[in-house]
Amino acid sequence: MSMPAPPRLLDLAGQSLLRDQASAIAALERLPMELFPPLFTAAFTGRHSETLKAMVQAWPFACLPLGALMKEQQPHQETFQAALAGLDVLLAQEVRPRWKLQVLDLRKNAHQDFWTVWSGTRASMYSLRKVEGCRPGPKPPLAPVEVLIDLCLKERTPDESLAYLIQIAQQRKGMMHLCCKKLKIFAMPMQNIKKILRIIQLDSIQDLEVNCTWKLSTLGKFAPHLGQMGNLRRLLLSHIHMSSHTTLAKEEQCISQFTAQFLRLHHLEELYLDSISFLENQLTTLSLPRCLMTPLETLSITNCLLSESDLTHLSQHLNVSQLKDLGLSGVSLTNMSPEPLQVLIERASATLQDLDLDECGIMDSQFTVILPALGHCSQLTTFSFCGNPISMDVLENLLRHTIGLRKLSHVLYPAPLESYEDVRGTLHLGRLAHLHARLKQMLQELGRPGMVWFSANPCPRCGDRTFYDPEPILCPCYMPA
Repeated sequence: MSMPAPPRLLDLAGQSLLRDQASAIAALERLPMELFPPLFTAAFTGRHSETLKAMVQAWPFACLPLGALMKEQQPHQETFQAALAGLDVLLAQEVRPRWKLQVLDLRKNAHQDFWTVWSGTRASMYSLRKVEGCRPGPKPPLAPVEVLIDLCLKERTPDESLAYLIQIAQQRKGMMHLCCKKLKIFAMPMQNIKKILRIIQLDSIQDLEVNCTWKLSTLGKFAPHLGQMGNLRRLLLSHIHMSSHTTLAKEEQCISQFTAQFLRLHHLEELYLDSISFLENQLTTLSLPRCLMTPLETLSITNCLLSESDLTHLSQHLNVSQLKDLGLSGVSLTNMSPEPLQVLIERASATLQDLDLDECGIMDSQFTVILPALGHCSQLTTFSFCGNPISMDVLENLLRHTIGLRKLSHVLYPAPLESYEDVRGTLHLGRLAHLHARLKQMLQELGRPGMVWFSANPCPRCGDRTFYDPEPILCPCYMPA
């Protein structure tokens, strides 16, 4: 039985020092910089609030990666607020003889190695000095401190720690820059969102998710802030609906407000639009393909109404030179010509890796038109097109067109029309098993036994999908009582 490692002399010295708060704070003036991280960790874990405040003020490195420590320790709220109070005291000082702190990083997934490196548990001092932003060094006097944070707004009001940080940012305006790389908004009144956005450096936001149920008028109020996020790389916008009480003139005004700000997002690489009620006949107005200085890598427009002119506009003008992911799940294409989709896939065939056409209502005749374009997608790895009324003949034709795509590893297809018992959508599991076996045999005969083809279709009773590969994974509706 192995014995636990004895405590190191460094740990014992830190624990002894922290027992006397006054001595610990006084010792910071003479403390070698390599002892700061382990002592800070001990103070943080032991909730020595006053010592923490003093250590933030005397921190000898350019970066204090507090978020990574919080991820490891899961601190008490008072401990975190004590560290923020130390920053507040630091910013209030007019003379800062030892101040080297440039960045307070509150992101939990940044600088993961900093604390383990300095604790001596692994790596070397040389490795530590290569941790970006956390090396010692001089600092220009009175330069603002950057506070880096990822925000998730899912409560009606900010929690106590966030409210305290906002208060410091407001009081120390000009001495502190609150930078937020990732911002997620789930549920919060617009007045509270605006209050937070006013103190954030909006051009620092690179990843924005607005996953709320907003009226179009609410989006119009948010739009001016969106337009200031000039370095945005990823945007997810979902569940924007038009109110039945809004006049047509007001709707057009709100759409114009959003469009004007959207056109300022020149650096988007990933765009996700889900359940956006006003999108039909608006892609031309948004000038989506033309306003971007960098080509999109991901375009996902799901559960939206689009017109044929919208799809034609995308197929003709979208810069697809780097498009890897294309999703049109839940966009009804039943009554459209298949040519715009065929052109879009063909133009993106050199780079496209993931294609999602679930629940598009694509018919046999339409699917046949796009088959040659699919066969040219040399980088395609995943193709999903569940929820489309496709026959077994077309599925076999698809397999022949794509068998030469060496990177294609997963195809998620709908249960073919021949596998249903009736018009209500009741699957005949024996037929489905037989048809699936035919596809498996074709893959074997054509030399691609490792390519995974599996079927899925929603149960007409509960909506859950039934999968088959190679045995059925059934929803409870098919289980015996």
